[in-house]
Amino acid sequence: MRVLVIGAGPAGTRCATRLAARVPGAEVTLLGAEAALPYDRVRLSQLLTGESDIPGLITHELAALAAAGVRFRPGTAVAAIDRAARAVRTARGEVLAYDRLVLALGSSALRLPLPGGDLPGVLAYRDLDDVRAMLRLAAPGGRAVVIGGGLLGLEAAVGLAARGQRVTVVHALDWPMERQLDRVAGGLLAGRLGGRGIAFAMPAKTMAIEGTGQVEAVRLDDGRALPADLVVQAVGVRPNAALAAAAGLPVGRGIVVDDAMRTADPAIYAIGECAEHAGRTIGLVAPALQQAEVAVQSIAGEAAARWRPAADAAALKVSGTAVWSAGDIAGEAEAITLHDDDAEHYRRLFLREDRLVGCVLYGDTADAGYYLDLIGSGRPVAPIRHSLVFGAALQPVAA
Repeated sequence: MRVLVIGAGPAGTRCATRLAARVPGAEVTLLGAEAALPYDRVRLSQLLTGESDIPGLITHELAALAAAGVRFRPGTAVAAIDRAARAVRTARGEVLAYDRLVLALGSSALRLPLPGGDLPGVLAYRDLDDVRAMLRLAAPGGRAVVIGGGLLGLEAAVGLAARGQRVTVVHALDWPMERQLDRVAGGLLAGRLGGRGIAFAMPAKTMAIEGTGQVEAVRLDDGRALPADLVVQAVGVRPNAALAAAAGLPVGRGIVVDDAMRTADPAIYAIGECAEHAGRTIGLVAPALQQAEVAVQSIAGEAAARWRPAADAAALKVSGTAVWSAGDIAGEAEAITLHDDDAEHYRRLFLREDRLVGCVLYGDTADAGYYLDLIGSGRPVAPIRHSLVFGAALQPVAA
């Protein structure tokens, strides 16, 4: 069986190595668009801060991939899929045949259509080349503006501040990381980062990027101009689905797949950020790796292979502060809160019909697994409601 895996991110690399081990006689080829060995994208922020170097991010050396039975081809972008011929055409014009094709195409950074958005010094933050470009421009004492206060934006801000940059984060909402944190936890995080020299403009909207031949300032909707030698746009991502759409595969926000990660073409699978399952896409590594495992099982002929998404959960560390959230933290629900100012610990539980539906933890995340189990199981929590906010240690065994 000839298997092509397009995309050498965590999900694609996991899928390729597992396939080589699990499917006897399979000829597995992993194609990476970047001219780099597979690396840990989650740790790109450590490269930016100086905590790691590029060799430290590599997850699979070429010799290790070969020993695992995977032929790896970096710098190989795919231009088209010919479903009838079961082959792909690369950007160089090569034709590679397959019996099974796995699309692990990831996503691309969005860029706001701003005046001045194409000025030198305006960057995205998504891959190794983006970080290299930041490092070239991030001179100590320089001024950086990060547009976007989500996780990637804050990672960029922390990394640039560690390089001696004076950083301002521009965010459209009142607090950062609103998808993972509620207002209080977001405010605590902003205060902590502010103590490390990172300024915030919130809520604020970017109207233009200004400069003559080079970025010089970011203009906000209130008229302020923030001086900038470097601007990083971290305003979200878009699943890379164009290749599949051009091949006639159903595409929504991502490439539509079933429970076995199959597309409408039974010879083609999609996993990770480019895939759309039951109307939803994912943006975290853990579920992407789970999808890779399911695709392997399905290609190996295991009829029971099914992906069942768990409650959304994000375990993160931002500038040394652990934060965790899961479930629904934005819908209508009753809330129970515990806040220890001195310890900088905060937790908020969201209940609906006597069941835990969401949770935010800031500072102390030791009970994350306990709360995730309650959210996922849907068990009634009325009998332990009075002590629920204190975590697993104070609960009876039967709970």
